[in-house]
Amino acid sequence: MAYRCRLHNGIRVVGEEIPSVRSVSLGIWIGTGSRFETAENNGISHFVEHMVFKGTKRFTARELAQVFDGIGGQVNAFTSKEYTCYYAKVLDEHFELALETLADMLLNSLFAPEEMEKEKKVIIEEIRMYEDTPDELVMDVLAEHVYAPHPLAYTILGLEENLRRFTQRDVRGYLAKRYRPENIVIAIAGNVPEEQAVAAVARCFDGVADDGEAADDGPGTRAPGFIRTCAVRQKDTEQVHLCLAAPGLAAGDDRLYPLILLNNALGNTQSSRLFQEIREERGLAYSVFSFHSAYRDCGMFGVYAATSPETVADVLALIQEICAEVACKGLTEAELQKCKEQVKGSMMLSLESTSSRMSRLAKNELLLGREVTLDETLAAINRVTVADVQAVARDIIGQPFALACVGPTEGLNVDKWFAAS
Repeated sequence: MAYRCRLHNGIRVVGEEIPSVRSVSLGIWIGTGSRFETAENNGISHFVEHMVFKGTKRFTARELAQVFDGIGGQVNAFTSKEYTCYYAKVLDEHFELALETLADMLLNSLFAPEEMEKEKKVIIEEIRMYEDTPDELVMDVLAEHVYAPHPLAYTILGLEENLRRFTQRDVRGYLAKRYRPENIVIAIAGNVPEEQAVAAVARCFDGVADDGEAADDGPGTRAPGFIRTCAVRQKDTEQVHLCLAAPGLAAGDDRLYPLILLNNALGNTQSSRLFQEIREERGLAYSVFSFHSAYRDCGMFGVYAATSPETVADVLALIQEICAEVACKGLTEAELQKCKEQVKGSMMLSLESTSSRMSRLAKNELLLGREVTLDETLAAINRVTVADVQAVARDIIGQPFALACVGPTEGLNVDKWFAAS
């Protein structure tokens, strides 16, 4: 059974008691990420995430790792465009120790200057590694051009020149603005009774005061535009990595369920149209898929493919042709029913994991401000009609795409294709 409450200082607690398991997943979610940065401090959210693991008043970085290794647990963190999460998965008997340690990391990190300088080097290597990963780099190239100058265009890792000049004062100032109690959600899923879970969270976090400087109404708090553009990054790779994109839907949009089913039919499974036609029938790509990223007030629908320079024009034409056909004719009733079963099955299987349940609770709270029950989700999927999917398809993939390319693009003349599309 799921529960939801709020501490007196504004921190929200969401959870689900699952007596049938012996584990518990817990996460401290902060409603901040690269979207809420500036050009001058882009990358600071991710830098803070790293630094939280580098020592507190109580533990050194090595000792923090030993705490979780010593109880057979897992601990990690990640930063996204709109939120940052610190999470752990442990045996139920170690829940309170894990929570106390995460709380210590979040509330009592030292941000020692010497540790900051070491971690800057680590992240610079991460940035360089990312530059050598073209299937991920093309996504950043795309966002940089379609969302500019809005902060959704910024990379999560940030810029090397920004990173080098971050100081302890910069980090603490950012924490005061963005790591405020009303911006924190603590999510718990597993074999821990609600009363015990809430009491433990209150003990660790009730003393957090809302005494920082309020976050200002920066550009990241407003919805971005979407620029239909063609962005090319020349890179010495074996393949050209392509990403086409169009404006999608926000996390709370009622049309999100038809779009999820459209995405499933178009390119999110091995039986999807893009996968079958481009990979299975034509052999033009190993990796080809569609995706949708939903943010709090906007979204992006995209198609990714990687192919040889000689076949780029063919792959682009096929993607356009398949999308145009779906936008014009929609899905068959049989195809829609198959997609519904795939989506429901995938969702139900994922919920066998306490980590997935914890993440679902937190994201719903952060992005929607409420719990979305499993029954509510299943009912919404079942209500979707062929007409619903076609209407969304016309609005999204029936419109011109933006395009980003990374790879050996010389002589490909993608601008000509883009102008004609």
